Amino acid sequence: MQDDVLNTNIIKQPVVFVTGLSGAGKSTILRALEDLGYELVDNAPVQVISDIVGKVEGPIVIGLDSRTNGFEAATVIELLTRLRLNPSLHIQLIYATSETDVLLRRYTATRRRHPMAAGGTVKEGIEAEIILMEPLRQVADLVIDTSDLPPFELRLLVETRYSLGRDKNQGLLTLTLMSFAFPSGVPREADMVFDARFLHNPYYIPELSKKTGLDKDVQEYVEKDPDYQKYVHQIDEMFNLIFPRFVLEGKKYATIAVGCSGGRHRSVTIVEDLAERLAYPKKGQAGLPVLVMHRELARQGVQTWRWVARPQEQVI
Repeated sequence: MQDDVLNTNIIKQPVVFVTGLSGAGKSTILRALEDLGYELVDNAPVQVISDIVGKVEGPIVIGLDSRTNGFEAATVIELLTRLRLNPSLHIQLIYATSETDVLLRRYTATRRRHPMAAGGTVKEGIEAEIILMEPLRQVADLVIDTSDLPPFELRLLVETRYSLGRDKNQGLLTLTLMSFAFPSGVPREADMVFDARFLHNPYYIPELSKKTGLDKDVQEYVEKDPDYQKYVHQIDEMFNLIFPRFVLEGKKYATIAVGCSGGRHRSVTIVEDLAERLAYPKKGQAGLPVLVMHRELARQGVQTWRWVARPQEQVI
């Protein structure tokens, strides 16, 4: 978020828009940004937002969703495009999403009424909102899937990425490592994507099939592939080349995705391996803040979001 602020002679005003699906954590993101020092404007009519931005000095966070007066995805996109023409503003759009079954559980637990349910069911309301909001998801600068993300971890993720001050991690690249299944689609937020489908697949070993890359015996099987160590080493070497250039260009955050056929064995194993290598490298090298998630496991209800090394916890 601060890339332009830190790397140009113009100090730009941070303006962060937060939108997404109802129940996906938008309120938590807004509160986290407000606590960081952003002026909070939630659910103001779309027609007056340009005027509000023009009158507020300093960082501002603006909440928009399907309840907002005058809300239409096309209108919001037009607003963002117009604001980005102002060279004194740095505009960002955060989109919060979650799996449908997770949203259903959250609404059942709170007994809240979905804003788009009208006379229908909560599920129908969720499905209608997904369609309504999809154009904004497609243009978002950051998509956060909170299906498997506890509120305190969501706050930490937001605080790490959108902090206004120069902290102890200034100059460090914060990484998100993600495993996924190619048949379910490549994560659109990924900066770099690697393919693990050529490695031997534990899925075809009966005693390993139902396990995951989080299990030691699965990791050992994958790592015994004759090309595994060479492949992971070359990825690590590529990172040594590219990450310093990311930092020089002012990039503070990167998402690295590793995919395989099912997103349960090989890609999970590689992500876990890379996370340790990057967070706790050889002596004399600085570790990086590393956040890990396994998308397909999360969709199956397995808790996977975790910091391998939190910001300000890196070792040398």
